[in-house]
Amino acid sequence: MTDERPAPAAIEDLLPDLVSLRRDLHMHPELAFEERRTAGIVATALRLLGLEVHEGVAGTGVVGTLRQGSSERSVGLRADMDALPVAEQSKLAHASRHAGIHHGCGHDGHTAMLLGAAQQLARTKAFDGTVHFFFQPAEEGRGGARAMVEEGLFDRFPCDAVYALHNWPDLPLGHAQTRAGPIMAAADRFDIVLRGRGGHAAQPHRTPDALLAASQLVMQLNTIVARRIDPAESAVLSVTRMAGGSTHNVMPGEASITGTVRSFSVAAQDAIEAALRDAAAGIATAHGVVAEVSYVRYYPATVNTADEAGLALRAAASAGLQASEAPRAAFTSEDFAFMLRERPGAYLWLGQGRAGPGSPDERPLHHPCYDFNDDALPLGVRWFCAVVEKALPHLPE
Repeated sequence: MTDERPAPAAIEDLLPDLVSLRRDLHMHPELAFEERRTAGIVATALRLLGLEVHEGVAGTGVVGTLRQGSSERSVGLRADMDALPVAEQSKLAHASRHAGIHHGCGHDGHTAMLLGAAQQLARTKAFDGTVHFFFQPAEEGRGGARAMVEEGLFDRFPCDAVYALHNWPDLPLGHAQTRAGPIMAAADRFDIVLRGRGGHAAQPHRTPDALLAASQLVMQLNTIVARRIDPAESAVLSVTRMAGGSTHNVMPGEASITGTVRSFSVAAQDAIEAALRDAAAGIATAHGVVAEVSYVRYYPATVNTADEAGLALRAAASAGLQASEAPRAAFTSEDFAFMLRERPGAYLWLGQGRAGPGSPDERPLHHPCYDFNDDALPLGVRWFCAVVEKALPHLPE
C-alpha cells in the first residue's frame, strides 16, 4: 500500500485573511490594558478554531489552548496586542483611526501571526502535546507579561518552555536572529528632584541654585557608565528630560531630571543605581539643595536559555528563514522577560526590512510613519508552527 496522506494545508491560503485582519487591527489600535476590541477579535477567532479560550487574563489578555495526541509536554507562544500613545503620520489607507494612538511597534502583526499559527496548527495537528497561545496586553511600558505571571499564568497554563518573536526592521525580510543569554536589555527609569528655596535672579548668593546643581548633576551622571561600570559590561545611561524655572528673572525653587538606564545584568543595575544616588547626594551637598531620587527597575533583561535559543534558530531555518546567531543584544527592552524569568524559552528577531538595513525608506520601530510589513506574516506563522513541531514532535510508538 502507498501512503496517501493529504498534503499539508498551505499557509498561503491564510494570507488574504491575515493581511485584512492585521490592517484592521492597525486601523483600530488600543493602548495598554484597553485592548478590548482586539481581545474580542482574538477570542472569537480562537473559538471558531475549536480552541479552549480564556478571556480577561490580566484584564484584557486572552489565552487559547490547543491539545493534540497524548503527550503531557506543553509549550507557550506569545504575542503582544497593545499600541503606542503616538499620533500616526502615515498616509496609508489603513492608518490609525484613533487620534494619538498608533501601532508603531508592529504588535498588530504579531497578533495576526499568532492567530495564523493557531489556525494552521489546528488544521494540520502536526504535533503531540499542548500549545498555549498567549495574547498579552500592555507590553509598551506597563508590564502586561508581569501581570499575567502574577495572576498565575503558568499555574493555569503549564508550559515546559515559552517563545515569542518581534519584527525587526534592521534585519532584511526573510532573516531571523537570536542568541543564548541576554537578547534585550533591562529598562530602568530615574527621576531626580533638586529642591532649593528660589529667589531673585539678580541675587543668586541668597538662594541655592537648583538649576546649576541639576546641570552639574547631568554632567556627572554621564560619566557613571564610563567610570563606575566594568568595561566588559554593556550599559547605557541617558538623561532624557530636564526642567526648571518659569521666567527670566526668578531663580527656581526646584529643578528635575528624568532618564533611563539600560543594562544586561543585575550587578550592573546595582552599581549604576548606587552611583546615581551617590552623585545626586554629593551634588546636593555641594550646592546646598535637597535631592530626592526615584529609581524604578520596570523591565528586567530578556534572557534566552541556550537549548531554547537553539531550537528557535533551528525552527527558523526549517521555516525557510536565513537564521543566524545575533552578534549582540539590543538595548531596547521587552516585558517577555517576565515570562522568561519563570520558564525556559527564547525571543526571536524576525526581519522585515523592505530594502535592507539602513535604507533611506526604512521606518524604525516607534516611528510615527512605521507600518508592519505584511510580507513577514507567513514567515512568522511558519516560525511559530515550526517551534511547536520541534518542541512537541510526534514520538515513535
